[in-house]
Amino acid sequence: MRIVITGASGMLGTDLLQALAGEHELFGLDIRKPDNQIADIKYQLLDITKTKETYDTITTINPELIVHTAAYTNVDGAESDPEQAYLINALGTRNVALACQRFDSALIYISSDYVFNGQKKEPYIEIDKPDPQGAYAKSKYWGELYAQWLVSRFMIIRSSWLYGKNGKNFVEAIRSQLKIKPGLKVVSDQVGSPTYTVDLASAIKRLLTINNQLSTGLYGIWHITNSGSCSWFDFAKEIVKQVDAKVGVEPISTQQANRLAPRPQNSVLDNFNWKLHELPLLPTWQDALKRYLKQ
Repeated sequence: MRIVITGASGMLGTDLLQALAGEHELFGLDIRKPDNQIADIKYQLLDITKTKETYDTITTINPELIVHTAAYTNVDGAESDPEQAYLINALGTRNVALACQRFDSALIYISSDYVFNGQKKEPYIEIDKPDPQGAYAKSKYWGELYAQWLVSRFMIIRSSWLYGKNGKNFVEAIRSQLKIKPGLKVVSDQVGSPTYTVDLASAIKRLLTINNQLSTGLYGIWHITNSGSCSWFDFAKEIVKQVDAKVGVEPISTQQANRLAPRPQNSVLDNFNWKLHELPLLPTWQDALKRYLKQ
C-alpha cells in the first residue's frame, strides 16, 4: 500500500514509519527534516498550512492512505496564539482532507482526549459528545469535523498523554527536573491514560492489517490508549520509582499549577470500539513506561 504520513519527524510519525517500514511504500512529510531518516522511506518537506502546496504534494504521490499525525501540540501556547493552533490543527487538516478527495484516499486523523470537557465520571467512549474547552482542544475537534465532512473513508483515532523518544514529553520533563530539583510538585486531580507512541503505532498497524484482509475497512472513530489510568502525580511517582531516583513528589491541584489553558479533569478514554472488535488491549501504561525507559 502507498501511504503518506504527515508529521513524519514527530514522536508518533517516526514510530509509525518504523512500524510500517518494509511492508508498504511510505512517504514521510513534515515541515522539518527528521534527525534520523529511515532507509527506503521517501521524505519531503511540506507545510500543511499551505493549501495549494499540500494539495499538489499529496496528489502527486497519489496515496491510498494518509495518516495525519502533524499537529500543533503546545496546549498553553494555543491560548496565547489561537490562530496558529487553528491554522495547523483545523485548516491544515482541511488541506490534507481536500487532497484525499482527488483519488478517494482514506484518511487516519490523530485526535486527542482534549475534545471532551473532562467532567464525565466514567471513561469516555467513542459516541460521547465532544465538548472542547480551550483553543487547542477546539482546534483538534475542528480537525475531526473536517475529516468527517470532506473524506468518505476516515478513521479518527483519539489517544491521550502521548510520549515517545522523538519529541518533548512528560517523561523526559520529569527526568530533566530530577537532575536539578530536590523535589517535584505534580498535579494530582487530572486523570488519563499515558500512551507510548510505539504501542499506538503498533495498534494503527494492526488496524491497517485488518483493513487489508476485509472487503471494507474499519472506519469511524476509535479510542486507543495504553491500558489503565492514573493522575499526572501517579505517573510522575512511577517514573521516579522506575529510574530509582531519591526525590520526593508532592501532589498539587490544577488551580495551584496555574496553567494558561484549561485541562480536562478526566481524560480517560475507554477503548470501547477496540474491545467490541475483540482486539487485544494495549499493554498497561506501567509496562509501556518500563520499555520506554529501557530503550
